[in-house]
Amino acid sequence: MRSEPQGPEAAPTLEQARRQVERYGLDADPQSVLVAVRLMDAGARLDRASEVHFSRSGLSAGRYRVLVDLEDADGEKSPSRLAQSLGVSRATVTGLVDGLEREGLVARRASAEDGRGSVVVLTARGAQRLRDMAGDHFARLQALVGGLTVEERGQFLDLLERITRGIGALTDP
Repeated sequence: MRSEPQGPEAAPTLEQARRQVERYGLDADPQSVLVAVRLMDAGARLDRASEVHFSRSGLSAGRYRVLVDLEDADGEKSPSRLAQSLGVSRATVTGLVDGLEREGLVARRASAEDGRGSVVVLTARGAQRLRDMAGDHFARLQALVGGLTVEERGQFLDLLERITRGIGALTDP
């Protein structure tokens, strides 16, 4: 797989953002536009890198998130609660769980609380997969942000939270 583009050609510049805002005759702050565009670009690159990363363990990012969510929920959760906590549709959860179930990483069983419903259960094999990948996974996560100081990481977390609250600007009608 080829590496991501690096250097000045890899990301738009403030001057490019200024020209684009002027071209369309908009009353928009070019720096705000540039920050948002670079954030979306970084998100897309991170998504692609995450898929490569998780594929080393035979997973996708989505399947990994299901396993971790189950682990955090003491090993079981209803499909609707999984969909809610992962921010995806029930159909997406069904597809992810189907694949994990085929690999023996999760199982479905009747809900003890609601005999009509089912829960998804993390199997011993699924828990072992998480343990097996943990060392490499966390080392790579640490390396991803290794260029930031402790203070910068704290600031970044605060900024990410604030930006996340603004996501509705892209999704609201």
